[in-house]
Amino acid sequence: MRIAVLPLLLLVAAVAAAREPVPPVNARDGLALQGYDPVAYFAAGEPTPGRADLVATHEGVHYRFASEENRARFVADPARYAPQYGGYCAYAMSVDRIADIDPRRFDVRDGKLYLNNGYLAEALWSVGTGSHVKSADENWRVFPRASGRPAAGPEP
Repeated sequence: MRIAVLPLLLLVAAVAAAREPVPPVNARDGLALQGYDPVAYFAAGEPTPGRADLVATHEGVHYRFASEENRARFVADPARYAPQYGGYCAYAMSVDRIADIDPRRFDVRDGKLYLNNGYLAEALWSVGTGSHVKSADENWRVFPRASGRPAAGPEP
């Protein structure tokens, strides 16, 4: 029993305990998804790093793309490809917390992209995903957001 609790404690330590306001989109230096192509999760079914020369801006942050075709798809319908919960960890949001993501830990379900913090969060997310989506949706709706949009920063 003690061994099963340890991974959960590690996950809890990885997420912010306080409900401090967060930027509406998870981005580092103005770059969303740590530079991964949001369309590739749908089109290729796997995380794919984007190219620095193929960029589009949405909600004040930059997204990179592996191909011009993926960039064009995103520009035509960004809401379809943008990750849920502003690109923060889906599992953490389901337990009313905030955490960064590992862009290699993802789930495309019902036409939506969900990202997770790591292997453990991904595994916990996969158990009872329907109830996790419902609680994460409710939590994200009321999660405090920092005022304004994130600074886009220089073109990546």
